[in-house]
Amino acid sequence: MNHDATELTEAHYELVISVDARRSGQYDDVDKQRMRARIYRVLETAFTHAAVLPDALHTEDRGDGVLLAVQGRVAATRLLGLWLVEVHEKLREENRGLRVPLGLRIGMHVGPVRHDDRGISGRAVDLACRLADSSVARRLLDAEDADLVLVTSASLYEEVVGSGGKFIEPERYAPARLELKEGEVTAWFHLPGRPAPQIPATTPPVPDGARPRPAAEDPAPEGEGPSGAAAPVADPPPAQYTVHGDMSQHHDNVYQQPVHIGRSTGRESEQRKG
Repeated sequence: MNHDATELTEAHYELVISVDARRSGQYDDVDKQRMRARIYRVLETAFTHAAVLPDALHTEDRGDGVLLAVQGRVAATRLLGLWLVEVHEKLREENRGLRVPLGLRIGMHVGPVRHDDRGISGRAVDLACRLADSSVARRLLDAEDADLVLVTSASLYEEVVGSGGKFIEPERYAPARLELKEGEVTAWFHLPGRPAPQIPATTPPVPDGARPRPAAEDPAPEGEGPSGAAAPVADPPPAQYTVHGDMSQHHDNVYQQPVHIGRSTGRESEQRKG
């Protein structure tokens, strides 16, 4: 499909949804096909039940997940409310009886999105993908033995989630700081059907070959100063996470390429010109 020069420079505000499967690299070739089929059944069923028509969707296959953009004419509250409920219910149905349940991480953000013949691009796309791929999202799925975790950007939480709505429960979200290439951001985490999650703490790994600190350098016991006098105990610093998204190459946590651009389906150029 061809796009004129004007359309290639225009950005449309859309809701970007990045869907990733938990530990997809551990599936063999046959099971990976079944996993992909389950993901599409979950998403397509949820869109149907939420009355989101195919012509309002842009879809890109990501191998172990799906990248979507939803036109602004579809209310974000419908995606954060009814659609998410339907995703969760269909996912639970698909997982019933499975020895290894399918786990999904979903990142959401609203922002300018540009379309071309090969797919979509823009910072909104980058952010949605990095939220879904964040270490906090990964750890929450395992720590809570959950099927699904939703991660929203701060702006999406403040402008949409925080106001509530049908099936939207802002009190069941919890924030965490993420350190991205562009700087620190706040993201909001939600486990459908559960209270606000406890954000798991991280412990920096000990480098190979590192030696324990000599006893003479050990700090004084908690509550004592160097001379044994009482000293105030400082609160621990908030946990921070560095996101190593799987959508681009990175070296020393510096991304060398933009987000993966895939094939565009389910949307005609005439519908985007509006």
